[in-house]
Amino acid sequence: MIDYSKIPSPSYVLDEARLRNNLELIKRVKESAGVEIILAFKAFALWKVFPIIREYISFSTASSYSEARLAVEEFGNPAHTYSPAYSEEEFPEIIKCSSHITFNSLSQFERFYPQVKKFEERKISCGLRINPEFSDVETDLYNPCAPGSRLGVVADLLGDKLPEGIEGLHFHTLCESTSFDLERTLVKVEELFGRYFSQIKWINFGGGHLMTREDYDVEHLISILKQFRSRYPWLEVIMEPGSAFAWRTGELVSTVVDIVENKGIRTAILNVSFACHMPDCLEMPYKPDIIGTVENGKYSYRMGGNSCLSGDFYGDWTFDKPLQVGDKIIFKDMIHYTTVKTTMFNGVSHPSLVLWTQNDEMKLLRKFCYEDYRDRMA
Repeated sequence: MIDYSKIPSPSYVLDEARLRNNLELIKRVKESAGVEIILAFKAFALWKVFPIIREYISFSTASSYSEARLAVEEFGNPAHTYSPAYSEEEFPEIIKCSSHITFNSLSQFERFYPQVKKFEERKISCGLRINPEFSDVETDLYNPCAPGSRLGVVADLLGDKLPEGIEGLHFHTLCESTSFDLERTLVKVEELFGRYFSQIKWINFGGGHLMTREDYDVEHLISILKQFRSRYPWLEVIMEPGSAFAWRTGELVSTVVDIVENKGIRTAILNVSFACHMPDCLEMPYKPDIIGTVENGKYSYRMGGNSCLSGDFYGDWTFDKPLQVGDKIIFKDMIHYTTVKTTMFNGVSHPSLVLWTQNDEMKLLRKFCYEDYRDRMA
Protein backbone atom coordinates (compact mmCIF):
# COMPACT_ATOMS: atom_id res chain seq x y z
CA MET A 1 0.00 0.00 0.00
CA ILE A 2 1.28 3.45 -0.91
CA ASP A 3 2.58 5.57 1.96
CA TYR A 4 1.36 8.96 0.76
CA SER A 5 3.38 10.75 3.43
CA LYS A 6 6.48 9.82 1.41
CA ILE A 7 5.12 11.11 -1.91
CA PRO A 8 6.19 14.63 -2.96
CA SER A 9 3.36 17.02 -3.81
CA PRO A 10 2.26 17.40 -6.49
CA SER A 11 2.84 13.97 -8.03
CA TYR A 12 1.17 11.35 -10.10
CA VAL A 13 1.99 8.10 -8.28
CA LEU A 14 1.66 4.75 -10.07
CA ASP A 15 1.29 1.60 -7.97
CA GLU A 16 3.27 -1.23 -9.58
CA ALA A 17 1.27 -3.93 -7.80
CA ARG A 18 -2.06 -2.61 -9.10
CA LEU A 19 -0.59 -2.18 -12.59
CA ARG A 20 0.55 -5.82 -12.60
CA ASN A 21 -2.89 -6.98 -11.48
CA ASN A 22 -4.42 -5.26 -14.51
CA LEU A 23 -1.76 -6.71 -16.80
CA GLU A 24 -2.39 -10.22 -15.49
CA LEU A 25 -6.08 -9.91 -16.35
CA ILE A 26 -5.38 -8.48 -19.80
CA LYS A 27 -2.93 -11.27 -20.53
CA ARG A 28 -5.52 -13.86 -19.42
CA VAL A 29 -8.11 -12.43 -21.83
CA LYS A 30 -5.53 -12.36 -24.63
CA GLU A 31 -4.53 -15.99 -24.16
CA SER A 32 -7.98 -17.39 -23.34
CA ALA A 33 -9.69 -15.73 -26.31
CA GLY A 34 -6.80 -16.10 -28.75
CA VAL A 35 -6.67 -12.40 -29.63
CA GLU A 36 -3.93 -9.75 -29.71
CA ILE A 37 -4.28 -7.01 -27.11
CA ILE A 38 -2.01 -4.00 -27.54
CA LEU A 39 -1.35 -0.87 -25.47
CA ALA A 40 -2.83 2.44 -26.67
CA PHE A 41 -0.35 5.22 -25.98
CA LYS A 42 -3.09 7.84 -26.23
CA ALA A 43 -4.23 6.77 -22.76
CA PHE A 44 -0.96 5.73 -21.14
CA ALA A 45 2.57 6.38 -22.39
CA LEU A 46 4.68 6.37 -19.23
CA TRP A 47 7.63 4.80 -21.02
CA LYS A 48 9.81 4.27 -17.99
CA VAL A 49 7.45 1.48 -16.93
CA PHE A 50 7.27 -0.12 -20.39
CA PRO A 51 9.66 -2.89 -19.23
CA ILE A 52 6.95 -3.99 -16.79
CA ILE A 53 4.25 -3.94 -19.47
CA ARG A 54 6.44 -5.85 -21.94
CA GLU A 55 6.41 -8.79 -19.52
CA TYR A 56 2.73 -9.24 -20.42
CA ILE A 57 2.15 -7.84 -23.93
CA SER A 58 4.34 -7.25 -26.97
CA PHE A 59 2.80 -4.52 -29.10
CA SER A 60 1.35 -1.02 -28.98
CA THR A 61 -0.81 1.34 -31.00
CA ALA A 62 0.09 4.89 -32.00
CA SER A 63 -1.92 7.88 -33.18
CA SER A 64 0.95 10.06 -34.39
CA TYR A 65 4.56 10.02 -35.50
CA SER A 66 5.79 10.75 -31.98
CA GLU A 67 3.83 7.84 -30.52
CA ALA A 68 4.98 5.53 -33.33
CA ARG A 69 8.58 6.49 -32.70
CA LEU A 70 8.09 5.86 -28.98
CA ALA A 71 6.83 2.37 -29.85
CA VAL A 72 10.05 1.57 -31.69
CA GLU A 73 12.49 3.27 -29.33
CA GLU A 74 10.97 2.42 -25.95
CA PHE A 75 8.46 -0.41 -26.46
CA GLY A 76 10.73 -2.36 -28.75
CA ASN A 77 8.45 -3.00 -31.74
CA PRO A 78 6.92 -1.03 -34.63
CA ALA A 79 3.47 0.36 -33.89
CA HIS A 80 -0.02 -0.34 -35.13
CA THR A 81 -0.57 3.22 -36.31
CA TYR A 82 -3.83 5.04 -36.97
CA SER A 83 -4.39 8.77 -37.38
CA PRO A 84 -7.42 10.73 -38.61
CA ALA A 85 -5.04 12.35 -41.11
CA TYR A 86 -1.43 11.84 -42.13
CA SER A 87 0.74 14.64 -43.47
CA GLU A 88 3.20 14.56 -46.37
CA GLU A 89 6.00 15.68 -44.05
CA GLU A 90 5.58 12.98 -41.40
CA PHE A 91 4.29 10.00 -43.33
CA PRO A 92 7.72 8.73 -44.51
CA GLU A 93 8.81 8.62 -40.86
CA ILE A 94 5.56 6.95 -39.77
CA ILE A 95 6.21 4.17 -42.29
CA LYS A 96 9.59 3.50 -40.71
CA CYS A 97 8.01 3.15 -37.25
CA SER A 98 4.94 1.05 -38.12
CA SER A 99 4.02 -2.58 -38.72
CA HIS A 100 0.37 -1.72 -39.45
CA ILE A 101 -1.01 1.55 -40.83
CA THR A 102 -4.74 2.23 -40.76
CA PHE A 103 -6.24 4.98 -42.88
CA ASN A 104 -9.23 7.05 -41.84
CA SER A 105 -10.54 7.65 -45.37
CA LEU A 106 -10.31 6.25 -48.86
CA SER A 107 -8.68 9.47 -50.05
CA GLN A 108 -5.90 9.19 -47.46
CA PHE A 109 -5.31 5.56 -48.47
CA GLU A 110 -5.11 6.45 -52.15
CA ARG A 111 -2.75 9.32 -51.42
CA PHE A 112 -0.26 7.47 -49.21
CA TYR A 113 -0.48 3.78 -50.10
CA PRO A 114 2.01 4.13 -52.98
CA GLN A 115 4.66 5.11 -50.42
CA VAL A 116 3.86 2.01 -48.35
CA LYS A 117 4.21 -0.23 -51.41
CA LYS A 118 7.68 1.17 -52.10
CA PHE A 119 8.91 0.59 -48.55
CA GLU A 120 11.36 -2.31 -48.67
CA GLU A 121 12.58 -2.63 -45.07
CA ARG A 122 9.62 -4.84 -44.04
CA LYS A 123 6.06 -5.68 -45.03
CA ILE A 124 3.54 -3.18 -43.68
CA SER A 125 -0.09 -4.24 -43.42
CA CYS A 126 -2.62 -1.54 -44.33
CA GLY A 127 -6.11 -1.18 -42.95
CA LEU A 128 -9.14 1.06 -43.26
CA ARG A 129 -11.11 2.51 -40.37
CA ILE A 130 -14.81 1.85 -40.72
CA ASN A 131 -17.72 3.59 -39.02
CA PRO A 132 -20.67 1.30 -38.16
CA GLU A 133 -22.74 4.39 -37.26
CA PHE A 134 -23.61 2.83 -33.92
CA SER A 135 -22.30 3.49 -30.42
CA ASP A 136 -23.60 3.25 -26.86
CA VAL A 137 -21.36 6.14 -25.75
CA GLU A 138 -23.61 8.86 -24.34
CA THR A 139 -21.16 11.79 -24.22
CA ASP A 140 -20.84 13.26 -27.73
CA LEU A 141 -17.30 14.45 -27.07
CA TYR A 142 -16.23 10.79 -26.78
CA ASN A 143 -18.62 9.25 -29.29
CA PRO A 144 -16.71 8.26 -32.45
CA CYS A 145 -19.94 7.41 -34.25
CA ALA A 146 -21.97 10.52 -33.57
CA PRO A 147 -23.88 11.78 -36.63
CA GLY A 148 -21.50 13.51 -39.01
CA SER A 149 -18.42 12.01 -37.36
CA ARG A 150 -15.14 12.57 -39.22
CA LEU A 151 -13.83 9.20 -38.00
CA GLY A 152 -14.00 6.21 -40.31
CA VAL A 153 -15.63 5.25 -43.60
CA VAL A 154 -19.36 4.49 -43.58
CA ALA A 155 -20.60 1.46 -45.47
CA ASP A 156 -22.36 3.53 -48.13
CA LEU A 157 -18.99 4.77 -49.42
CA LEU A 158 -17.62 1.30 -50.10
CA GLY A 159 -18.34 -0.83 -53.13
CA ASP A 160 -18.41 -4.61 -53.33
CA LYS A 161 -14.64 -4.94 -53.11
CA LEU A 162 -12.11 -3.25 -50.86
CA PRO A 163 -9.29 -1.37 -52.57
CA GLU A 164 -6.25 -3.47 -53.41
CA GLY A 165 -3.75 -3.26 -50.57
CA ILE A 166 -6.29 -3.15 -47.72
CA GLU A 167 -5.64 -6.15 -45.47
CA GLY A 168 -7.59 -5.16 -42.38
CA LEU A 169 -10.53 -3.23 -40.98
CA HIS A 170 -10.53 -1.15 -37.82
CA PHE A 171 -13.48 0.19 -35.87
CA HIS A 172 -13.65 2.14 -32.63
CA THR A 173 -17.04 2.74 -31.03
CA LEU A 174 -16.48 2.36 -27.29
CA CYS A 175 -15.37 4.48 -24.33
CA GLU A 176 -14.89 2.80 -20.93
CA SER A 177 -17.56 0.37 -22.13
CA THR A 178 -18.75 -3.14 -21.29
CA SER A 179 -18.52 -6.43 -23.14
CA PHE A 180 -22.24 -6.12 -23.87
CA ASP A 181 -21.62 -2.79 -25.62
CA LEU A 182 -19.02 -4.57 -27.75
CA GLU A 183 -21.46 -7.39 -28.46
CA ARG A 184 -24.07 -4.93 -29.76
CA THR A 185 -21.44 -3.17 -31.85
CA LEU A 186 -20.32 -6.44 -33.45
CA VAL A 187 -23.88 -7.08 -34.64
CA LYS A 188 -23.81 -3.79 -36.57
CA VAL A 189 -20.25 -4.30 -37.83
CA GLU A 190 -21.08 -7.74 -39.21
CA GLU A 191 -24.34 -6.51 -40.70
CA LEU A 192 -22.74 -3.59 -42.56
CA PHE A 193 -19.19 -4.81 -43.23
CA GLY A 194 -19.27 -8.60 -42.88
CA ARG A 195 -19.27 -8.99 -46.66
CA TYR A 196 -15.68 -7.72 -46.69
CA PHE A 197 -14.33 -10.15 -44.10
CA SER A 198 -13.34 -12.71 -46.71
CA GLN A 199 -11.09 -10.04 -48.29
CA ILE A 200 -9.05 -9.20 -45.17
CA LYS A 201 -6.56 -10.80 -42.77
CA TRP A 202 -7.21 -8.91 -39.54
CA ILE A 203 -9.81 -6.83 -37.77
CA ASN A 204 -9.09 -4.31 -35.02
CA PHE A 205 -11.85 -3.81 -32.43
CA GLY A 206 -10.32 -0.52 -31.31
CA GLY A 207 -10.30 0.69 -27.71
CA GLY A 208 -12.71 1.45 -24.91
CA HIS A 209 -12.83 -2.12 -23.55
CA LEU A 210 -12.67 -1.46 -19.81
CA MET A 211 -12.02 -5.08 -18.91
CA THR A 212 -10.17 -4.26 -15.68
CA ARG A 213 -13.13 -2.45 -14.11
CA GLU A 214 -14.47 -4.29 -11.07
CA ASP A 215 -17.93 -4.99 -12.51
CA TYR A 216 -16.76 -5.88 -16.04
CA ASP A 217 -17.93 -9.34 -17.19
CA VAL A 218 -14.60 -10.75 -18.32
CA GLU A 219 -15.96 -14.23 -19.03
CA HIS A 220 -18.63 -12.78 -21.30
CA LEU A 221 -15.95 -10.86 -23.19
CA ILE A 222 -13.89 -14.01 -23.68
CA SER A 223 -17.01 -15.84 -24.85
CA ILE A 224 -18.00 -13.31 -27.52
CA LEU A 225 -14.41 -13.09 -28.74
CA LYS A 226 -14.24 -16.86 -29.11
CA GLN A 227 -17.59 -16.89 -30.91
CA PHE A 228 -16.43 -14.20 -33.33
CA ARG A 229 -13.21 -16.08 -34.04
CA SER A 230 -15.13 -19.30 -34.66
CA ARG A 231 -17.23 -17.51 -37.28
CA TYR A 232 -14.17 -15.99 -38.98
CA PRO A 233 -11.23 -18.28 -38.11
CA TRP A 234 -8.91 -16.68 -40.68
CA LEU A 235 -9.14 -13.24 -39.08
CA GLU A 236 -6.61 -12.06 -36.51
CA VAL A 237 -8.55 -10.11 -33.88
CA ILE A 238 -6.78 -7.09 -32.34
CA MET A 239 -7.93 -4.99 -29.39
CA GLU A 240 -6.28 -1.80 -28.21
CA PRO A 241 -7.70 -0.68 -24.85
CA GLY A 242 -6.23 2.39 -23.25
CA SER A 243 -7.84 3.01 -19.88
CA ALA A 244 -7.94 -0.70 -19.00
CA PHE A 245 -4.18 -0.91 -18.58
CA ALA A 246 -3.89 1.89 -16.02
CA TRP A 247 -7.40 1.76 -14.54
CA ARG A 248 -7.27 2.48 -10.80
CA THR A 249 -3.50 2.05 -10.69
CA GLY A 250 -2.61 5.33 -9.02
CA GLU A 251 -3.43 8.75 -7.71
CA LEU A 252 -2.67 12.44 -8.09
CA VAL A 253 -1.26 13.77 -4.83
CA SER A 254 -1.81 17.48 -4.24
CA THR A 255 -1.76 19.95 -1.35
CA VAL A 256 -4.12 22.67 -0.11
CA VAL A 257 -2.30 26.00 -0.48
CA ASP A 258 -5.18 28.33 0.41
CA ILE A 259 -8.84 28.31 1.36
CA VAL A 260 -11.14 31.08 0.15
CA GLU A 261 -14.86 31.71 0.69
CA ASN A 262 -17.33 33.60 -1.47
CA LYS A 263 -21.14 33.67 -0.99
CA GLY A 264 -20.91 30.72 1.38
CA ILE A 265 -18.90 28.59 -1.05
CA ARG A 266 -15.58 27.42 0.32
CA THR A 267 -12.86 26.57 -2.19
CA ALA A 268 -9.67 24.75 -1.32
CA ILE A 269 -7.05 26.02 -3.76
CA LEU A 270 -4.55 23.31 -4.64
CA ASN A 271 -1.06 23.16 -6.11
CA VAL A 272 -2.51 21.35 -9.14
CA SER A 273 -4.88 22.41 -11.91
CA PHE A 274 -7.95 20.74 -13.34
CA ALA A 275 -7.31 22.48 -16.66
CA CYS A 276 -3.65 21.43 -16.79
CA HIS A 277 -3.58 18.10 -14.98
CA MET A 278 -7.14 16.68 -14.90
CA PRO A 279 -8.77 17.96 -18.11
CA ASP A 280 -11.34 15.16 -18.30
CA CYS A 281 -12.93 16.54 -15.13
CA LEU A 282 -13.88 19.63 -17.11
CA GLU A 283 -14.42 18.03 -20.51
CA MET A 284 -16.49 14.91 -19.80
CA PRO A 285 -17.26 16.04 -17.03
CA TYR A 286 -15.85 13.48 -14.60
CA LYS A 287 -15.76 13.73 -10.80
CA PRO A 288 -12.94 11.71 -9.25
CA ASP A 289 -13.06 10.33 -5.74
CA ILE A 290 -10.83 11.93 -3.12
CA ILE A 291 -9.34 9.87 -0.31
CA GLY A 292 -10.78 10.91 3.06
CA THR A 293 -14.07 12.39 1.90
CA VAL A 294 -17.35 11.30 3.48
CA GLU A 295 -20.90 11.31 2.19
CA ASN A 296 -22.96 14.23 3.51
CA GLY A 297 -20.07 15.47 5.61
CA LYS A 298 -20.39 18.63 7.68
CA TYR A 299 -17.72 20.55 5.75
CA SER A 300 -18.11 21.07 2.00
CA TYR A 301 -15.44 22.33 -0.39
CA ARG A 302 -14.91 22.96 -4.03
CA MET A 303 -11.44 22.08 -5.24
CA GLY A 304 -9.79 24.93 -7.10
CA GLY A 305 -6.87 24.75 -9.49
CA ASN A 306 -3.86 27.02 -9.44
CA SER A 307 -4.22 28.47 -12.94
CA CYS A 308 -5.90 31.81 -13.65
CA LEU A 309 -8.72 30.18 -15.68
CA SER A 310 -11.91 31.13 -13.85
CA GLY A 311 -13.39 27.72 -14.55
CA ASP A 312 -10.41 25.84 -13.13
CA PHE A 313 -12.37 24.27 -10.28
CA TYR A 314 -14.62 21.31 -9.63
CA GLY A 315 -16.73 20.02 -6.79
CA ASP A 316 -18.17 19.73 -4.27
CA TRP A 317 -16.70 17.17 -1.85
CA THR A 318 -17.55 16.87 1.85
CA PHE A 319 -15.34 16.07 4.83
CA ASP A 320 -15.99 15.31 8.49
CA LYS A 321 -13.54 18.00 9.61
CA PRO A 322 -12.37 21.33 8.18
CA LEU A 323 -9.53 21.37 5.69
CA GLN A 324 -6.35 23.21 6.56
CA VAL A 325 -3.59 24.73 4.44
CA GLY A 326 -0.99 22.00 4.04
CA ASP A 327 -3.48 19.11 3.98
CA LYS A 328 -2.90 16.59 1.21
CA ILE A 329 -5.74 16.07 -1.27
CA ILE A 330 -5.35 12.76 -3.07
CA PHE A 331 -7.42 12.25 -6.23
CA LYS A 332 -8.05 8.59 -7.01
CA ASP A 333 -7.69 6.90 -10.42
CA MET A 334 -5.56 9.61 -11.98
CA ILE A 335 -3.10 7.72 -14.21
CA HIS A 336 -4.92 6.99 -17.49
CA TYR A 337 -5.66 9.95 -19.77
CA THR A 338 -3.90 12.37 -17.38
CA THR A 339 -0.14 12.30 -17.84
CA VAL A 340 -0.67 12.17 -21.61
CA LYS A 341 -2.88 15.29 -21.53
CA THR A 342 -1.05 17.62 -19.15
CA THR A 343 -0.28 21.14 -20.31
CA MET A 344 1.87 23.95 -18.94
CA PHE A 345 -0.80 26.62 -19.40
CA ASN A 346 0.11 29.62 -17.21
CA GLY A 347 3.53 28.07 -16.73
CA VAL A 348 2.01 25.68 -14.19
CA SER A 349 4.50 22.86 -13.84
CA HIS A 350 3.61 19.21 -14.34
CA PRO A 351 3.33 17.09 -11.21
CA SER A 352 6.26 14.76 -10.68
CA LEU A 353 6.01 11.16 -11.91
CA VAL A 354 6.44 8.55 -9.19
CA LEU A 355 6.43 4.74 -9.19
CA TRP A 356 5.53 2.96 -5.96
CA THR A 357 7.29 -0.40 -6.38
CA GLN A 358 6.21 -3.87 -5.33
CA ASN A 359 8.82 -3.61 -2.58
CA ASP A 360 7.01 -0.59 -1.08
CA GLU A 361 9.66 1.82 -2.19
CA MET A 362 9.20 5.19 -3.87
CA LYS A 363 10.99 5.68 -7.18
CA LEU A 364 11.00 9.21 -8.61
CA LEU A 365 10.75 8.81 -12.38
CA ARG A 366 10.70 12.49 -13.33
CA LYS A 367 10.59 15.92 -11.70
CA PHE A 368 9.71 18.87 -13.93
CA CYS A 369 11.30 22.29 -13.76
CA TYR A 370 11.45 25.71 -15.42
CA GLU A 371 13.56 24.41 -18.32
CA ASP A 372 10.72 22.05 -19.31
CA TYR A 373 8.36 25.01 -19.66
CA ARG A 374 10.93 27.17 -21.43
CA ASP A 375 11.78 24.45 -23.95
CA ARG A 376 8.11 23.94 -24.80
CA MET A 377 7.80 27.62 -25.66
CA ALA A 378 10.89 27.71 -27.90
